[in-house]
Amino acid sequence: MRDDAAVTSWALAARDGDPAAVEEFVRATRPDVRRYVAHLSGDPQAVDDLVQDTYLRALRSLPRFEGRSSARTWLLVIARRVVADRIRWLSTRPRPAGTDDWQGAAERNQPRGVPGFEESVVLGELLAALPEPRREAFVLTQLLGLTYPEAATVARCPVGTIRSRVARARETLIAQITSEEEEPAGTEPAVAGRTGSPRPPATAEAMA
Repeated sequence: MRDDAAVTSWALAARDGDPAAVEEFVRATRPDVRRYVAHLSGDPQAVDDLVQDTYLRALRSLPRFEGRSSARTWLLVIARRVVADRIRWLSTRPRPAGTDDWQGAAERNQPRGVPGFEESVVLGELLAALPEPRREAFVLTQLLGLTYPEAATVARCPVGTIRSRVARARETLIAQITSEEEEPAGTEPAVAGRTGSPRPPATAEAMA
């Protein structure tokens, strides 16, 4: 269970010049920052740089942190800006041709064979299919454990919008999982000249 009060106290102590508090603050928040920027950016190769940039900005901004909100929420707001800045920067650069697909390269280098790996891959694929606002709301509240008001602060939208996005994300994920579970295990591929037709593909509405 996360202790937001402790994280905030470390941030305030770090602001006042305590180097040990800086280490505790970073250690306590890094997993959440890493997971958030990974899902928000959709670019596994950029995660380390995004995390580093987030903490560089946060440490520079610590003198202005007053503890009116939890330090974890404050940090995720900064992480969101870092990702947004990177996306804007990438949108202005020409994309080189003939380079390896980054997603394929990342998948080839994943640590397969560890407990929970397959489940993590499946969840990542399902989340990646969600519209970005719903994915962000789901990650903030269901994976990082933020309250709806905290998530609204990070995402800069009303609390009701966060609730709606999370509810719709849940509906979509449940529909996708249910559809996969109902897929017949022994479905045979269509054979030329055979009577009948192959199972129709999932509709766009089912995958929304």
